[in-house]
Amino acid sequence: MKKYIQKRFAMSAKGASDLIIGIGYTTLQNIAIMLPMIFLFIFMDQYFPLEHQSNFGSPWSLGTFILVAFGMMGVIYGVSLLQYDSVYTKVYNESSQRRISLAEKLRKLPLSFFGKRDLSDLSTTLMNDATDLEHIFSHAVPQLIASLVTILIASIGLFSLNWQLSLALLWVVPISFFFIAMSKKKIDKINISLYGKKQDVAEKIFEGVDLVQEIKAYNQEGDFDRELEEVVDRYEASLLKEELLTGAFVNASQMLIKLGLPSVILVGGWMVMQHQVSIFVYLIFLTLGTQIFNPIHEVFNNFAALLFINLRIKRFQEIHDIEEQKGDDDVALENFNIEFDQVSFSYEKESPVLSNVSFTAKQGEITALIGPSGGGKSTATKLAARFWDVKSGAIKLGDIPINTIAPETLLKYYSIVFQDVVLFNSTIRENIRLGRKGASDEEVVNAAKFAQCHDFIEAMPNGYDTVLSENGSTISGGERQRVSIARALLKDAPIILLDEATAALDVENESKIQLALNHLVKNKTVIIIAHKMRTIAGADKVVVLDKGKVVEMGKPLTLYKDRGVFYHMAQKQELILDETNHYSDSLL
Repeated sequence: MKKYIQKRFAMSAKGASDLIIGIGYTTLQNIAIMLPMIFLFIFMDQYFPLEHQSNFGSPWSLGTFILVAFGMMGVIYGVSLLQYDSVYTKVYNESSQRRISLAEKLRKLPLSFFGKRDLSDLSTTLMNDATDLEHIFSHAVPQLIASLVTILIASIGLFSLNWQLSLALLWVVPISFFFIAMSKKKIDKINISLYGKKQDVAEKIFEGVDLVQEIKAYNQEGDFDRELEEVVDRYEASLLKEELLTGAFVNASQMLIKLGLPSVILVGGWMVMQHQVSIFVYLIFLTLGTQIFNPIHEVFNNFAALLFINLRIKRFQEIHDIEEQKGDDDVALENFNIEFDQVSFSYEKESPVLSNVSFTAKQGEITALIGPSGGGKSTATKLAARFWDVKSGAIKLGDIPINTIAPETLLKYYSIVFQDVVLFNSTIRENIRLGRKGASDEEVVNAAKFAQCHDFIEAMPNGYDTVLSENGSTISGGERQRVSIARALLKDAPIILLDEATAALDVENESKIQLALNHLVKNKTVIIIAHKMRTIAGADKVVVLDKGKVVEMGKPLTLYKDRGVFYHMAQKQELILDETNHYSDSLL
């Protein structure tokens, strides 16, 4: 049973055990709540007997009744306390572990997964779905199962007392649940559609936040508002349809449940008149009839949430079932050469990005990847860091295929500086320290100095303790880039990947970043992507990629003299390469 629950509800082993315990305590609580009724019957039977002989044996003393009353109160309090802890506290602990487990899973997934799922979809799974499951497992699932168990136990007791009145009271239960079961398929179909429209709303809102600058720049506020309103209207219409349908079935089932008590009144009254049942037994059924269905009413109140459970669990299971990138944690590298051996890769099956690419970036050398946009340069660097796994061929680090190395272990050897810098809503000091956790303040400052960003940091209101806004929007692009380089300098990894690090910068910032890069790349394996020929001055090897293939490869001067793609790119930028591998302005 534990393994079934664990698999069925995407729970941990402990979470499944806690749920079983919670169901047990909820059942005990349902039964304990009925104890006062039983106590009342005993009291009335002995002090105000409706028949000549007590149904509960010898009379109790008043002191005994008082002790039993306090004992029942203690039992109800104790069971309710245990039920609260086992259901609510444990469920939220399990939810916490579910979120952590999902985050750990996402951390180990290849970037190809994130290319197929947008931010709004993932944030919905992490936040909304997890929150909804918290509510379902704390307010609905234990109560549903416990209600069925409680009714089963109560039914056994009632049938042993009088089977005719038991049938009159309980005939509504199977019919009501059958009615719900018949409606489930139709409601599930509507819920799937509703969930998709809810996702559309989230995606549209995320789009507006992410592209607010472009929307304002092109005066598209009106169009965006209209599109958002249309998406919200579609979601609202689906939500109303779902609420009406669910409400109709739930209310109909609750009406059926309420027929149990009138049935007992009619059947019991007739049986009393026929002297087939005592007044005392009749009162027991009448009183229990007002209490026994309370747990079921609570389940029906959360029925809409229960119908969503399969959809939400399926989304969690889909993520957990995705194959992780795996590999060895302990590797012995002889060197840090990166070798591409007949590498082919595509994001989509019929759209190859790289085809049979082969080159080696040697330790102690700078290897530049250049070529027209869309040639596969950025893809090659991301493959080198195993952000994706290649479709065919192999990428080796120190003669070891990188797909045999655990991603976290592999990335310890890499410092990466992308064109699009990501900074966090934290202090500048902590943004730099991200390169190496545990680095001292002095080491952070030294890295900032080498990255040419110490002066502008010191000029800020709180220096290194200045808190940056999300993604560093309060500082300039060149400053963000230099903070990113400081982070890479602090890490001091043996492999450097530079993807268009200076592409969008002015001459002053580009010169400062070039000084920073000179410190960063010393004695490292360096792969650099650039469109500006000045950026790759002094490169030991140039690999020219065009349409996913290596069309030229060699030393810069050699390629320049061959007058191929490399030469024409230099010509377009009006640069001349001299015999010392340096560029000068052309007067062409």
